[in-house]
Amino acid sequence: MTKVTAQLSVSLDGCYAGPRHTGDGDWMDSAESAGFFRVTRWVTHAMSWRERQGFAGGERDTNSDIVAESFGAAGAYVMGRRMADGGEIPWGEEPPFRAPVFVVTHRPRETLVRGGGTSFTYVTDGVASAVAQARAAAGGRDVAVAGGGSLVRQVLRAGLLDELDLHIVPVVLGGGLRLFDAGSGGGLGGGPDGGADAGLGLGEKEAIELTPTRVVATPEVTHIRYAVRGRAPLVLDDRGSGGGPTRTGE
Repeated sequence: MTKVTAQLSVSLDGCYAGPRHTGDGDWMDSAESAGFFRVTRWVTHAMSWRERQGFAGGERDTNSDIVAESFGAAGAYVMGRRMADGGEIPWGEEPPFRAPVFVVTHRPRETLVRGGGTSFTYVTDGVASAVAQARAAAGGRDVAVAGGGSLVRQVLRAGLLDELDLHIVPVVLGGGLRLFDAGSGGGLGGGPDGGADAGLGLGEKEAIELTPTRVVATPEVTHIRYAVRGRAPLVLDDRGSGGGPTRTGE
């Protein structure tokens, strides 16, 4: 059955990139880029990722197996416009997705067809429409929300996300774009076209509950998979009033 999945590499303090780049300079030279490439270093060292990009070398290890698993599970992708625009030239004529990609945006554009089975369809009527179109195109495989972080929040807020993989890298960036900070921008991100977003839309006593279903630890990164259970109220426990045993003499 088709699942809607998302995954992000994050630092120990929850950042998936450095501080948002807003200047006119080259993004590759920015602090945002430096943080992003640090937390995704485990990916670029993986042989399966390098093979997918047409590069030589890399490590064939547990991390590489997880990258290969991710590519193999996805039948379609959803991503934000800033990520799609930023990757259009570096990805070249045969992007690594090899599947239909649905780009959430406010700015219409004709479908962009690339080699290897990748196409980019620009969806202007919201994230739910993009996910629905991706489901229809996925052929029974998963719909992978590729990012950025703002888009993952939008999908989670809409109750459309079934599974979240966090790849936690043992580094503290000290600041940057955080996955669960409302309005922190996307990553590479923001709203569909790179603007701020409204967070998760949770009430003051409401949370989104998740259940860890897999933990794989390596020296470079710890991979945790969560099943998304959905919204639930935050309820005070009965601490001290449950009638349990007390210490002797009290």
